Amino acid sequence: MTPPPHEQRPDSPAHPDSAPAAKSVRTHLTAVIVTCAAVITLLATGVAVLIAAMSEDDTDTKAQETTQQQPNGQGSAAGARPPSETTPNVFPGKVLELASHPLVQSSDVGLPNRACQLPPWGTSAKAARSFFRSATNCLNEAWAPLLRSQNLPFTPPRLYFPAGESFDSDCGRIEVGLSTAAYYCEGELFLPFNGLQIDQYEDKPGVYLALIAHEYGHHVQELAGIMDAAWRKIYQFGEDSPTGQEMSRRKELQAQCFSGMFLGSHVDRGGSITRETYDQAWHDQETRGDDTSGGHKHGSNENYAMWWRVGALDNRISDCNTFKASTEAVR
Repeated sequence: MTPPPHEQRPDSPAHPDSAPAAKSVRTHLTAVIVTCAAVITLLATGVAVLIAAMSEDDTDTKAQETTQQQPNGQGSAAGARPPSETTPNVFPGKVLELASHPLVQSSDVGLPNRACQLPPWGTSAKAARSFFRSATNCLNEAWAPLLRSQNLPFTPPRLYFPAGESFDSDCGRIEVGLSTAAYYCEGELFLPFNGLQIDQYEDKPGVYLALIAHEYGHHVQELAGIMDAAWRKIYQFGEDSPTGQEMSRRKELQAQCFSGMFLGSHVDRGGSITRETYDQAWHDQETRGDDTSGGHKHGSNENYAMWWRVGALDNRISDCNTFKASTEAVR
């Protein structure tokens, strides 16, 4: 039996033809509400993330500013302190001490044993520059980890190869001569070709290697703060006073010991520093010193050789504490 038109059925919509339209309206309305809620949620989440990011940026910026404000120790008189959890931004710095300097206290600290690759020594200015640059790279690689292990700063020296019979430096005008075959001044290492006495030493790379290692020893003193402390004493008593001259000798003889450490730690390691090169340096030390130059600031030839050999034989930096040595050992 067909129901009459417009007859209402139990539990059925009053207007079945319009029912789908009503369902569509409710569906769209629900979708709009859900969509709006999702958008609001996303906006709220985005704002929270943005606030968090801004907070992190502020924290990072403050940390960077704090780091930038910390002294790096270069050229300062600040004492070095070991890093700790409570002082995360402590940077290493110079320590202006002499006999009590922390660098020369540990009896088990020395340079690493490693190979040093050098170009062949030549008697031309170009060959000499190449040799000294490579030697300086080896010296950098040797001394950097030792200094940093003692919480001391490290930067490589700047090399210069001046021509002529004199040159200018931050320490004044320097005349090239017997006692200035090489020269160090405040982070700068000068190697004038005319002062190398090539006509005398010719093809003996060990002589020149010990020479640059000695000047590099002054760079180590500069980085550590020993150089500044020594010059304070020298200025206090006068450069040409007996006390001032003795302080100069202690400074120079320590650089000798550092030079010996370098060659002793690199000989027979598979690189260019052979036993022959080492022996050339060993025997040449006896020809250098105040007995040869006629001065009073580098030590006698005997002590000049003795301190180099102390460093070369044992490679222990505590053995190079010339500032606590007897007066006789630094005459």
